[in-house]
Amino acid sequence: MNSIHDCYTLSNGVRIPSVGFGTYKAADGKSIEILKIAIETGYRYFDTASFYGTETFVRDAIKDSGIRREDFFIASKLWKDEMGYENVKQAFARTLENLGTNYLDLYLIHWPLPAPDYEDWKTLNTETWRALEELYEEGKIRAIGLSNFLPHHIENIVKSCKVKPMVNQLEFHPGYTQEAAVRYCQERGILVQAWSPIGRGRVLADAMMLEMAEKYQVSTAQICLRYALQRGIVPLPKSSTAERMRQNQDIFAFELSQEDMYRIDTMPQTGWSGEHPDRERMKF
Repeated sequence: MNSIHDCYTLSNGVRIPSVGFGTYKAADGKSIEILKIAIETGYRYFDTASFYGTETFVRDAIKDSGIRREDFFIASKLWKDEMGYENVKQAFARTLENLGTNYLDLYLIHWPLPAPDYEDWKTLNTETWRALEELYEEGKIRAIGLSNFLPHHIENIVKSCKVKPMVNQLEFHPGYTQEAAVRYCQERGILVQAWSPIGRGRVLADAMMLEMAEKYQVSTAQICLRYALQRGIVPLPKSSTAERMRQNQDIFAFELSQEDMYRIDTMPQTGWSGEHPDRERMKF
């Protein structure tokens, strides 16, 4: 990979850019302007979701750019209350309308459980996935996948599906690498994507991360993104300034040594969001 426009190839042959732009809480109210800047700085892969409330901002920013829809890679996700066969079909129609497009490049199930105590999640996930498969087979989605699914959740899908998941989006950053889930996916040809790829302030202020930033003469955020890239994971950073957007793209001119990769692999848990699909959210 030499730029954000270089692509991985999914298990069905669809090409997906190596770095995307996350739109969750994109500048809180200034989303369209931020997304316009993201396009101007070179981003073409945008990750949104019905829950984010940014689908219409992505639509308007792309429309105002004058760049062809086909030159963008657009991903969205269905929320917890949109799970279930019929709900998916309705949610997908709303998402297409919000995005002003007649197809998606990637569509994901946002979470495996509507709530941690939801008992019949296996049936719900199977029905939800069946709806995604139909939309995929109808040509309305180029690739389908999951988000925040752990191995036992994915196994439930795989044992009865016709089309295997192509992507799984996970919280992934130095200090929270979800090794079991990442290994499970990569061994089975499921591309892992990283939400919150630079973690939070605790990661960026970590002494070892600051030491590495000094060593490679880059920012700690760039260390985080380069780490994901070298792990074969697609980072989805978000930013509100053009300078940081460009900086987050500038991760191809240096390479972390194997020793430094091991040091990040084994650092103590740091910067976890508190989100876990099978547990109540932890508050910090």
